[in-house]
Amino acid sequence: MSKLDRRKFLKLSAGAGVASAVLPALIQKALAVEAYNVNRSIKDVQHIVILMQENRSFDHYFGTMRGVRGFGDRFPIPLESGQRAFYQSDGKKIVPPYRAHKNKSNAAFVKGTPHGFDDMQAAWNQGKYGFWPLFKTPYSMAYYTREEIPFQYALAESFTISDAYHCGVASSTDPNRVMFWSGSNFDPEKRAAGINCTDLESEPLNHRCRVRGKMPDPGYSYYGSSFKWDTIPDVLEKAGISWRIYQDPNNNWEGLMHGGLAFESFRTAQPGSPIYENGLKNWSIEDLAEHVKNNTLPQVCWVLPSKADSEHPGAPSSPYRAADFTHSVLSALISNPEVWSKTVFFLTFDENDGLFDHIPAPAVPSYNLDNTLAGKSTIDVAGMYFHDDPDAPPFRNPFEGGERRYRYQDKRDTITGNLRPWGMGPRVPLYIVSPWSKGGWVDSQVADHTSVGQFIEQRFGVTVPAISPWHRSVSSDLVSAFDFETPNDPVFPEMPDTSDHASLDAASRLLPTPAAPETPAPLYQEKGTRYSRALPYRLHTRFQALRDENKISLVFENVGKVGAVYHVYDLNHLDRIPRRYTVEAGKSLSDQWDVSPDGGAYDLEVYGPNGYFHKFSGNILSPEPDLTLEYNHRRGGLSVILQNNSSEPVELTLSSNAYQYEGPWSFRMGSGRKKKKNWLLKSSGNWYDFSVQAAGGYLRRFAGRVETGKHSVSDPAMAAHI
Repeated sequence: MSKLDRRKFLKLSAGAGVASAVLPALIQKALAVEAYNVNRSIKDVQHIVILMQENRSFDHYFGTMRGVRGFGDRFPIPLESGQRAFYQSDGKKIVPPYRAHKNKSNAAFVKGTPHGFDDMQAAWNQGKYGFWPLFKTPYSMAYYTREEIPFQYALAESFTISDAYHCGVASSTDPNRVMFWSGSNFDPEKRAAGINCTDLESEPLNHRCRVRGKMPDPGYSYYGSSFKWDTIPDVLEKAGISWRIYQDPNNNWEGLMHGGLAFESFRTAQPGSPIYENGLKNWSIEDLAEHVKNNTLPQVCWVLPSKADSEHPGAPSSPYRAADFTHSVLSALISNPEVWSKTVFFLTFDENDGLFDHIPAPAVPSYNLDNTLAGKSTIDVAGMYFHDDPDAPPFRNPFEGGERRYRYQDKRDTITGNLRPWGMGPRVPLYIVSPWSKGGWVDSQVADHTSVGQFIEQRFGVTVPAISPWHRSVSSDLVSAFDFETPNDPVFPEMPDTSDHASLDAASRLLPTPAAPETPAPLYQEKGTRYSRALPYRLHTRFQALRDENKISLVFENVGKVGAVYHVYDLNHLDRIPRRYTVEAGKSLSDQWDVSPDGGAYDLEVYGPNGYFHKFSGNILSPEPDLTLEYNHRRGGLSVILQNNSSEPVELTLSSNAYQYEGPWSFRMGSGRKKKKNWLLKSSGNWYDFSVQAAGGYLRRFAGRVETGKHSVSDPAMAAHI
């Protein structure tokens, strides 16, 4: 499936509503440029160009797009209110996602929302969610469709979109850009020693990248102490790999766009030094175009937007203007087909603003109030938490009159203490644009802001030392999103013009602010699939009843090639912090739940990457069959094995909940009897969703995709129920 013929591609695109307006011929010509394919590997990539824009969540931009994990997700997490993740509360009423309609509202300038560490922690609520509009305002639930952002949709549908890419930190711009530029936003030496950082050794808010002064004279003055660990530019410089940051140093939103400004190597760089010349001088988009034209583009480049071009919600930027800026960057890159044939362009966002996203962020386990961990990890997670220490020395704040003590916890956020997981944070869009990633694919491997650094590592054989072992286990290096063996597909969607951004902005300003409607609209997502990259996951959760101890146990297994985070929600105790389990490749973990206070009853839901879902409900005091799943990773199959080890017969119903695998099948199992049912899942792209029910509230439901190492399609049942 790595090579798409014209008929297959057009069939896949049917119903997607791909915009029909045509970009200049240059773009269409560039989309037809064949990938450099000498080595048939990542070694064919000669240039990596990176643009990080501002403050959009994945659901906000692409929750309605066909073939991604958006508003049509059939397994949203449960909330303490009894609702599911899409039905958030502002403290008084439910505020589900609502469309910012371009013809009815000032959709281009949706309001910015709170997005600091304190309100992000409160909205996340250690994984409980539930009150996003309370802490982020109801504007946080606004979203777009392809009608509002046609260029962004067309870019995603021409190349590859990730629907599992998370910002690195549940906070604001600086923490995420510091992490993006270096691999960590907290001191990696302290982390390695198991010490949790305060704000003196980490970046929880917009402190250190904000600057005063002009370049080159009198130069920048900085806020807060400098970090000492190596940035990615430092790593590249030491390895002799060419790099550059294209920016106007006096129009980069007071330095906030530049994650390197938090570091000593940048702050002390002198004219003539590589860091100064490549990372602090004015290099324009025109310079970028000239370097592409002359084939002198460095091996790794970052592009920094101005405030107006940054895509930040609210004035002065907008999706229209930002699309035009992105168009200018792409136009520069593709102006020389020889260079473009060897270039990867990553476009992502630093964080989500306060804009809602429904997927629980992978993270290390949170702390309960009794100082126990809500979950486990096969990786040592000591040092992976922010320590909001009230006894720490004040933060140096020269711009605001000396020293200041910051607090990073909303007074209403009392579910846990002053040790808070750093991240990941909510999903943000990641476009993977290159000759090796064209064709409208979705990549669903979990990734975050360390992933681009890991891709640089894979290509150039360097090591970014600040990236933690936890991130290396669970965050993709993005190589799986590319087809380096047979990349040269023939047909691509057309992309809309962006040059009329000023008139679109002006028209939008005349309309009222998009606000949550009084009568909530139903959820919406386009139906259909898109081609989906093969993933390295092979996950399984096993249930064990420990009747003599009045407990149940779950065993989390990982026989895949990468680590994964399991999220477990206890529906009988949704007031509690959900447990999270990090399981490295080739390892397993187990944990127990005491069910004696509930008379033996249990009701647990387990969530993992790419729609992995298991539900375990029942009562250990009732006769219950044992269920075992077997996965056929060679042919894409699934087997359900039922064994009645109780002394009484049980009546069972096995159902296929999606994908038309016939059933239901009802049968009686006597004591000691065993039954097995097999399926090959080719007709559903290896996706499955089955359940087994019996008397006494017994329910097992299991859904996901069996990975075979071959590319497939996105979930065919996505949005089928809405």
